[in-house]
Amino acid sequence: MSEFKSDFLRTLKERGFIHQVSDESGLDDLFAKETVTAYIGFDPTAPSLHAGSLIQIMMLHWMQKTGHRAISLMGGGTGMVGDPSFKEEARQLMTVDTIEGNIASIKRVFSNYLNYGDGPKDALMINNAEWLRSLNYLEFLRDVGKHFSVNRMLSFDSVKTRLDREQSLSFLEFNYMILQAYDFVELAKRYDCRLQMGGSDQWGNIVNGIDLGHRMGTPQLYALTSPLLTTSSGAKMGKSATGAVWLNADMLSAYDFWQYWRNTEDADVSRFLKLYTTLPMDEIARLAALGGSEINEVKKILATEVTAILHGREAAEQAAETARKTFEEGSLSENLPSVDIPATELDGGIGLLSLIVRAGLASSNGEARRHVQGGAVRINDEAVSDERKMIGSGEITADGVIKLSLGKKKHILIRRAA
Repeated sequence: MSEFKSDFLRTLKERGFIHQVSDESGLDDLFAKETVTAYIGFDPTAPSLHAGSLIQIMMLHWMQKTGHRAISLMGGGTGMVGDPSFKEEARQLMTVDTIEGNIASIKRVFSNYLNYGDGPKDALMINNAEWLRSLNYLEFLRDVGKHFSVNRMLSFDSVKTRLDREQSLSFLEFNYMILQAYDFVELAKRYDCRLQMGGSDQWGNIVNGIDLGHRMGTPQLYALTSPLLTTSSGAKMGKSATGAVWLNADMLSAYDFWQYWRNTEDADVSRFLKLYTTLPMDEIARLAALGGSEINEVKKILATEVTAILHGREAAEQAAETARKTFEEGSLSENLPSVDIPATELDGGIGLLSLIVRAGLASSNGEARRHVQGGAVRINDEAVSDERKMIGSGEITADGVIKLSLGKKKHILIRRAA
């Protein structure tokens, strides 16, 4: 379709969010003539979502921004099963308490992107445990299971890939697509939800929901997926050299989050400005036209804008200023990430490799050793080549800290805790 009539689909298209739509003209007509309700599901597999989920959250943001109603569906029920899509093995099963704890933690992020409330265009946060945990198994098999063809389910890429690799797919996981389809039907009946959105790996599951809705008497339902994003070098979005880029501030500081976006590859800057910020398209076009050394200034704008939405404008600008002082002035900033080490431990000396791991600059002693051997580690801006070196209170500077650095961009302040 060359041009959309509705603000929502036009916005998504020009910003690069659209991969597939089940019925472009039908969905466009629906958005153009009425307030539409749409949802995206989020599985609570950890206490925080990571940056890989931001593209979905931004789709819900634009849904509300263009005058429609967004539902963030928390997988309190489906989380007990785990989405097997394109996974090599089954997820570890979580207890109900773990799932509920993860949902409570994840919820804190969404209010930065959506306005929740009871109004006709206010966003809703719903937990599918409301209907899934109370299902009667025999009734569910008879009323819902009868609409699913095992032959067709086996043909889905997410299932076929596991089976082709001769990797086990449990009956529990096999049920996930049925439960997700049923979610769509329940949301359609309860909230007049007409559209499910998600990443392109969810296409088969979403279409299942459309088919089930048709068989169970819902109005016409629709699917819209976004591309699965990687960086220009092929790295997975939401992952950094030191682990996941978490959205919750208690799992990743605003400064580290800002740094992740500041380190965006040149070829990705324009695309990420469209997807992850709310800057107007003409401003993005102006920034995208800049080249040479100016691209670094554009990356700072990208980092600040993305961080401002999640952590607030003040925290974003503080992160930018901390980076400026650290990298352009070479001075220490109290806003750099820090780790407290008990005085008794620091006074007695702590191994360099252990300190690197404690600071979150490596996930294991082996990885820390490789950093040291590669000449990437510095203490108080002095290169350290002895992996057996003990770090103690004697390294504390006049500023009252030990500056631990990995390469040119990762700096952690080690503080002596009482």
